[in-house]
Amino acid sequence: MFTVAGTATNPDGTTKARFANDMVARVKILAKAGCTNVNLVELPQPMTKLDALQFLQTLGVTNGDAGYAVANKLAEKSKVARRGEIKVTLKTGSVAKAKTKTSNKVES
Repeated sequence: MFTVAGTATNPDGTTKARFANDMVARVKILAKAGCTNVNLVELPQPMTKLDALQFLQTLGVTNGDAGYAVANKLAEKSKVARRGEIKVTLKTGSVAKAKTKTSNKVES
């Protein structure tokens, strides 16, 4: 769970979604690493990465590189979240079969 989320541009020019629990410490780390265009916000309550990315979109972080970074990471996290869903297939006159997909990935 995270209390801060946003975007920052790496020295090589790539913009990435960022997550943290301490705004001041995260800004210092990003500045020391040479990141620019740091745009972090305090979240209203602790959130998962998926929830935080959805919250950023509601704030209007949808333009330029920052919008692309948020949308790209949101798509990635949504795909990971769907892996835990159960799909049920019913055939007429047969017993229902459940297919599950599991993942050993741990969200960080």
